[in-house]
Amino acid sequence: MNVSPVWHPFTQHALEPAMKRIVRTEGAYLIDEDGSHILDAISSWWVITHGHRHPEIMAAIERAAESYDQVIFAEYTHAPAEDLARGLIEIAPAGLKHVFYSDSGSTAVEVALKMALGYFHNIGAPRHRICVIEHAYHGDTIGTMSAGERGVFNAAYEPLLFAVDRLPFPEAGREQETFDAFESFCTAGRVAALLVEPLVLGAGGMKIYPPFVLAELKRIADRHGSLLIADEVMTGWGRTGSLFACEQAGITPDILCTSKGLTGGALPLAATLCIAPIFDAHLSSDRRRTFFHSSSYTANPIACAAAAANLAVWKSEPVGRRIEALAANQRRRLQRFSTDARFSNVRQAGTITALDLSVPAGGYLSDVGPRLRAFFRERRLLIRPLGNVIYLMPPYCVTDVDLDRAYDAIDEAASALAKGRL
Repeated sequence: MNVSPVWHPFTQHALEPAMKRIVRTEGAYLIDEDGSHILDAISSWWVITHGHRHPEIMAAIERAAESYDQVIFAEYTHAPAEDLARGLIEIAPAGLKHVFYSDSGSTAVEVALKMALGYFHNIGAPRHRICVIEHAYHGDTIGTMSAGERGVFNAAYEPLLFAVDRLPFPEAGREQETFDAFESFCTAGRVAALLVEPLVLGAGGMKIYPPFVLAELKRIADRHGSLLIADEVMTGWGRTGSLFACEQAGITPDILCTSKGLTGGALPLAATLCIAPIFDAHLSSDRRRTFFHSSSYTANPIACAAAAANLAVWKSEPVGRRIEALAANQRRRLQRFSTDARFSNVRQAGTITALDLSVPAGGYLSDVGPRLRAFFRERRLLIRPLGNVIYLMPPYCVTDVDLDRAYDAIDEAASALAKGRL
């Protein structure tokens, strides 16, 4: 047997079966080497919005490839990056004025952290503490691991990680504990920024909190002169029901991070948007105040063209209505589990639904997780639970028939587990 040399992410190769090859993608489906159509019920890790290979985005990529490959962005600019930046400022929460490009969600957040620290350093009032919410996940680079929940994801790398101040997750009815903790940290005068996933904590278990919490955290930050960084890498591009989750709280973050759905899922690209004072603090005849961050592929023109085409799709197609319909369709199908003792914490935020399968041992390393993935895989469904947390985050083109298949499989999986067949 020819063993692949590929090392896959978040994969324990000693336990996982050989992976099928995907030979094509189309709409809400992955098509494997055997010709099976697999429903991509998690949007290939939350990146596919309109559906795989949206024709307008694919056409934009083809056009850009006729003129561009990579262009050094520290020396030159180009139309795809300029057009995209203006388009992002136009649709982002009002007050965000500058766009810095990078390559992934993790790097977008790294950029945001460096912007925040650089801002305070350059205005002569250095602050170095970052506040985060417990259970958060912001990426797998050193800075984002430091800001994320400590545990199995990063235990091996603990010596490299820096300390942050953690707020308790705002559980329903206990939100004041979160506010009080943040107020206390801010009163000490060292908080540069609060880094949050707005409304939904993704990889931390699809934990959902209401918009008023985000609004109050912004008020506290403003009162103490601290910055608020919105990690909209997962929550942006309609996932929570609005284009950006911050809109539901009526706030403009000081820094906003976006990736995943930025190109509709077609190519890797990220952007970190900030308010003018942060840019202005780095604007100087003193070169030591330069923002020292880059990657070789910053603002790749072909990826920027894909993202600009994605913005055009949002303007020319009824994406908002599709999101509303998908949220309503999900809500109706989720309702069957609301009083089902096999599940707990049945929840929804926009197009995202989640529920916890009742098992003796939960959490990310729950042994039910791999068994659930295998169960869904046999039924040609890409559903990848976070341990015992089952969630759906499908592309906006998903059909009622697709959703029925997914929810029926979740029901079937719980029954199989109860009967000892899973």
